[in-house]
Amino acid sequence: MTNFSTTKLSSKGQIVIPEIIREQMNLKPGAEFVIVADKDVLVLKMVTPPDLGRFSRLIHRARFQARKVAIRKSTRLTSPAKKKRR
Repeated sequence: MTNFSTTKLSSKGQIVIPEIIREQMNLKPGAEFVIVADKDVLVLKMVTPPDLGRFSRLIHRARFQARKVAIRKSTRLTSPAKKKRR
């Protein structure tokens, strides 16, 4: 169900999301959004936390690759940009 409502910009630059929309979308204080602006249009997109399972798989793959090329915890990795120029 799509809801339509109006709101105003405060003197502090804040916009209140109407209660009916906050309830419908289960928005809680501290919710984060990405704001996209184009001419006279503003779009708010909720930022959702990443799936921790995906990070777990990514970390597992990274550790596997590190073992494959013999990188250990004690290996000091340096960035080419940080190397001293002569």
